[in-house]
Amino acid sequence: MSELAPPEPRERRPPAAGARTARLGFVGVGWIGRNRMEAMLATGLAEAVAILDADDATAAEACRLAPDARRAGGFDELLAMDLDGVVIATPSALHAEQAIGALQAGKAVFCQKPLGRTAAEVEAVLAAARRADRLLGVDMSYRFTEGMAKIRDLVGSGELGAVHAVDLTFHNAYGPDKPWFYDPALSGGGCVMDLGVHLVDLALWTLAPARVVDVSADLFAEGRPLIDSEGRTEDFALATLRLDTGAVVRLACSWRLPAGQDAVIGAAFYGPEGGAAFRNVNGSFYDFTAERFRGTARETLALPPDAWGGRAAAHWARRLAAGARFDPAMEDVLAAAQVLDRIYGR
Repeated sequence: MSELAPPEPRERRPPAAGARTARLGFVGVGWIGRNRMEAMLATGLAEAVAILDADDATAAEACRLAPDARRAGGFDELLAMDLDGVVIATPSALHAEQAIGALQAGKAVFCQKPLGRTAAEVEAVLAAARRADRLLGVDMSYRFTEGMAKIRDLVGSGELGAVHAVDLTFHNAYGPDKPWFYDPALSGGGCVMDLGVHLVDLALWTLAPARVVDVSADLFAEGRPLIDSEGRTEDFALATLRLDTGAVVRLACSWRLPAGQDAVIGAAFYGPEGGAAFRNVNGSFYDFTAERFRGTARETLALPPDAWGGRAAAHWARRLAAGARFDPAMEDVLAAAQVLDRIYGR
């Protein structure tokens, strides 16, 4: 993924009395994989047993975090180990196949987004998790920001009235640095798959149980409409989602946009009784504010600092250590994947 929260210094917590430690294998340990590894280990409820990465220097960095972990020679070798779960942070084309393989081997899975390049891949992973009755998690990390959690509670309480308009934005002035992001066969898509997936997830998570009933979209590559996406990924996208509640969601995302700052990230929700917005601060990828609006007045809901980057990973590790199995709430990742399919015209 190209939008990342920075690693935060973490103190390792001792396991709670009577708690078991989850034995984990980490597949793909670039810096996002190492960041999530560090967050899981810091819970005191997870142990890194195995590491798999083709790059020697990358694997060595991960082994410094977990010196007792064994470096696996391949995915099958890792799955043959005595593991409770597998953490996947590889290129997107591998996510569904590796997740299904781990689940069929009886391991729980925590996967970077997207869980699959298409809704069909996501559905196949969910089916495997359901059959295996193993815990499945996806790193939808913005759900775990303090600001979005407070906005979701505010919307759910009905204090804004029935939300009728949502404005979602994620512009990354740099774009990804790995070549596979630009090959739709490997990535599943461009800025929508990379950044827009978070926006769609936040809208559906905040407005649940609303469903999307209509989608229209315009995709661009290097300033030109992207009519035939074969071999190319979009670097700018606009989409409109209409929900069964009557609400309309506007989405905009991009790579390498000359936005005058590093990033523009926001999610705003409006109802007849007020509004609420989650926004990045001074172009930051990491610092966010959340505010509630009443007419021309505003109230602060959350301010930085907020060390949110590894919370989704730590949450999954705690649940796994507590013995959690397949959670039907994970089905909502399929709804977001179906929206992305429609944005891409699939």
